[in-house]
Amino acid sequence: MKDLTVTIVQTALYWQDAEANRQLFSEKLQTVAPKTDLIVLPEMFTTGFSMEASQLAEEQEGATLAWMRQEAQKHQAVLTGSIIAREGDNYFNRLLWVRPDGSYEKYDKKHLFRMAKEHHTYTAGTAQLVVELKGWHIMPLVCYDLRFPVWSRNRDNSYDVLLYVANWPEPRRLAWQTLLQARAIENLAYVVGVNRVGKDGNNHPYSGDSAIIHPKGHKLLETSYQEGIHTLALSPQELTDFRAAFPAHLDADAFTV
Repeated sequence: MKDLTVTIVQTALYWQDAEANRQLFSEKLQTVAPKTDLIVLPEMFTTGFSMEASQLAEEQEGATLAWMRQEAQKHQAVLTGSIIAREGDNYFNRLLWVRPDGSYEKYDKKHLFRMAKEHHTYTAGTAQLVVELKGWHIMPLVCYDLRFPVWSRNRDNSYDVLLYVANWPEPRRLAWQTLLQARAIENLAYVVGVNRVGKDGNNHPYSGDSAIIHPKGHKLLETSYQEGIHTLALSPQELTDFRAAFPAHLDADAFTV
């Protein structure tokens, strides 16, 4: 593996306006470092965290996937974030992982946020996703998934980076910050968490606190409240050396999900 260069985009969002948000991100991505490998956008980056799925959902081959393909090709980097997707009569909080060649993977959020009645609107995903990029293995998850360590458990070091996209409100920022570090420590992996800022259409405030966490648990990067784009290179050698010196995974409990 070579260094993996990751760019995180922390921003406010236009409420329930997909076209305005796509334009917003097109403008912001013009300032992305020219040699990044992965660009990470927040959860529901075209709409904000909305339960109006019947009005806002896109078909799989919709405008946002076309836009993501265009931007991924333009920047020669993988682009990822979640949107509201429709399949038949079902709606999903769906993360898309879009490569520069136009191919893509998808992950449907497993844990739906019942306190906002997300489980009444959306269908939960049933399958994990691990993708490969430059020899790195990456598991992308969505927001509330962060609270459930069994779903993200790194069995036999099957991934190197755990990635969360989120709309995680400010009143629970301590949980976000703490659990990102916990997931890195317990899984012997880098953790990338990308959250939004500003207020949404329900007047919920967001502090961002987007971060990149080292496998030992310390923060390599954290940004709060301010909009911004940040790029950082992850070292495979540091990951390999730490796992060799502290192979806690060899004593992990065996289980299946």
